[in-house]
Amino acid sequence: MADGSHFDLDGYAGYRKAMNEKILESGHLGIKRFFNLDTQAYADGALPARTKELLGLVASAVLRCNDCIDYHLIQCAKHGVTDEELLEALNVALVVGGSIVIPHLRHAADTLSQLRAAQKSGRDLGEFA
Repeated sequence: MADGSHFDLDGYAGYRKAMNEKILESGHLGIKRFFNLDTQAYADGALPARTKELLGLVASAVLRCNDCIDYHLIQCAKHGVTDEELLEALNVALVVGGSIVIPHLRHAADTLSQLRAAQKSGRDLGEFA
């Protein structure tokens, strides 16, 4: 990308949506149930959704899943999580996961930069999720 980014946030959003639709079109009951379970796990409950998204972000970084990191960063941004809160959560991931998490921190920084630029330009973050 011209700005030095290596991640295409718009491309990610379109690909994720298209592939989720394709997977769910199969009608497989187990897959549909798992997708629903995943959605419900992040809903408000004893813990607010924004906290659960931060937990998902930490787990995703430790498990080294950039796709998951992107998703949880988008959700965190939609919930109004600040950069300072995100950095603290990512620091926990680094401490738990060790130096192998560093490349995923770089990826998270790239994604977050694009998310904040999108917010600044007035884009609706709902289009990314």
